[in-house]
Amino acid sequence: MTFDLHADPIQLTAALVDVPSVSLDEVKIADLVEQALREQTTGFEVLRHGNVVLARTHRGLPTRVILAGHLDTVPIADNVPSRPDTVDGEPVLFGCGTVDMKSGDAVFLHLAATIAEPAHDLTLIFYDAEEIAAEFNGLGRIERELPEWLDGDLAILGEPSGGWIEAGCQGTLRVRLSTAGVRAHSARAWLGVNAIHGLAPVLARLSAYEAREVDIDGCVYREGLSAVRVSGGVAGNVVPDAAEVDVNFRFAPDRTVEQAIAHVREVFDGLDVDFVVTDSSPGALPGLTAPAARTLIDSVNAHGGGGVRAKYGWTDVSRFAARGIPAVNFGPGDPNLAHKRDEHVPLSQITAVAAMLRTYLSAR
Repeated sequence: MTFDLHADPIQLTAALVDVPSVSLDEVKIADLVEQALREQTTGFEVLRHGNVVLARTHRGLPTRVILAGHLDTVPIADNVPSRPDTVDGEPVLFGCGTVDMKSGDAVFLHLAATIAEPAHDLTLIFYDAEEIAAEFNGLGRIERELPEWLDGDLAILGEPSGGWIEAGCQGTLRVRLSTAGVRAHSARAWLGVNAIHGLAPVLARLSAYEAREVDIDGCVYREGLSAVRVSGGVAGNVVPDAAEVDVNFRFAPDRTVEQAIAHVREVFDGLDVDFVVTDSSPGALPGLTAPAARTLIDSVNAHGGGGVRAKYGWTDVSRFAARGIPAVNFGPGDPNLAHKRDEHVPLSQITAVAAMLRTYLSAR
């Protein structure tokens, strides 16, 4: 079996989906992507690093654009192989990864093989283990071990965006707030101190919290502070002596992680709770004023693209932003369908995104 990079990217999407590649099981698809890039493209240096496949040109052009996409998917849910069908009369392709994000990968691979005279030097990164814990993420491994491969003037991640340019991403912070009490029999509750009741002021502040909205480069990011887990209780007849609530803060990329932590501390200032940070990742500024990003926006807008909007959630664009490289999410598919049993992508979006990126990458 081989991938035909010169085929229509719709066909290439189906071929990619038909190769199962659940996280940590990407050897076969990485082998096929590597083989196709070596045999069907010209002018690319190709490197294999674990189950990451890298390729780049060295044409001496004034700008370099990075096209990055992950090869792995969430576990298959009886949705491989791919299946063409229609939804509300529109032709679509069903299958695990059609949205997240093998259609984006297919567009990138097809363009690498079919653009003879690119306007920018190109770097392609197809990586593994994006859908699981960050410690396994192949792009993170490249960042640590081959950081020069992440250098460029603009990074485009093929994450599903419905044909919109989704700029930057939110940061995320998780903290655990704990209360202590005194255990007692619930029939003599006055002899104890109920730790669950001690969470009431925390929940009250969360309920009263007003999320900030901030406009950055024309993209409006709305923050959110939410309780995502509550734990406490010993038995049905015991006043609990310990309770905790996990709080998730999704913050705009104009805040650093340290500023986000300080803000959340301020929200709960004065309460008798223990405060522990359990997880954090920085956001990514959109960087849309950078020349390479501005050119992409103009090209997409001129060819009927959806426009520009903020990315809600965290993606690997954050890794590029931390290096001072503008980064956007731009790919076919509705992100709300990612990971679903009925995951599907409109064929028209694959065609449209491929055409818009071809124009941008070929412009002189």
